Amino acid sequence: MPDNKSEKKLFRGPLSALGLSLGAVIAVADQVLKWWMLYVFNIEAKGQVTVTPFLDLVMVWNRGISFGLFQQESQIGPILLAILSLAAVIGLTWWLASMTTVIGAVGAGLVMGGAIGNGIDRLVYGAVADFFSLHAGDFYWYVFNIADAAIVVGVAGLVYESIIDSHKKVSNSS
Repeated sequence: MPDNKSEKKLFRGPLSALGLSLGAVIAVADQVLKWWMLYVFNIEAKGQVTVTPFLDLVMVWNRGISFGLFQQESQIGPILLAILSLAAVIGLTWWLASMTTVIGAVGAGLVMGGAIGNGIDRLVYGAVADFFSLHAGDFYWYVFNIADAAIVVGVAGLVYESIIDSHKKVSNSS
């Protein structure tokens, strides 16, 4: 009979609580800020608002994925992208269960929280609400939100953890 303590849990690992908690915080923070920007600050009515010489607030509805790729104009498009977000969250939850580094767990949590935040937008609004516009002089980067920033930082953390951790494992086994 297998020992229950030694049995690997499919969706629960030593750092799952950290990653899932961070994901929940990011998703809630993203949704609260979007609600505030849309219904309290009323960014759509204000147009472009200069905050600093390199940061403006401006309302952009992104009907695609990151960087405005794969724009979806149909009614089914946002639903399919929300399903894709859910699939990513499930996959990351499974991967998180086997993670052994805090960097990996934080990265997974950030990506999951961002995917959930943007997934909610797609289901509620049919598009993702973006409003932070970074620029240097006349060079403007894409317009983003908390969820987008979390996804970018989270992916960077996962890539770093994957490269460094796997490099360390290879070096230690030699």
